[in-house]
Amino acid sequence: MKKELQRAIAHQQQLDIIYFGNQGKTSKRTIRPLEIAGDRLKAYCLTRKAPRVFVIDNILAIQPAVINRVV
Repeated sequence: MKKELQRAIAHQQQLDIIYFGNQGKTSKRTIRPLEIAGDRLKAYCLTRKAPRVFVIDNILAIQPAVINRVV
């Protein structure tokens, strides 16, 4: 998981994640990962429109974000 996150940071790639939150609920977020600090991921959450810190072990799934482009 960390290698995929590091690759996304290096390529400034947005990700869709499924995250297991503090209160026992899962949520889907679109994030722009910024930095890995120990067991945490610092990211800008596009879903919440705010910086967030995620526990890496609580990230259940990641995939590149699908960007809808209007042509």
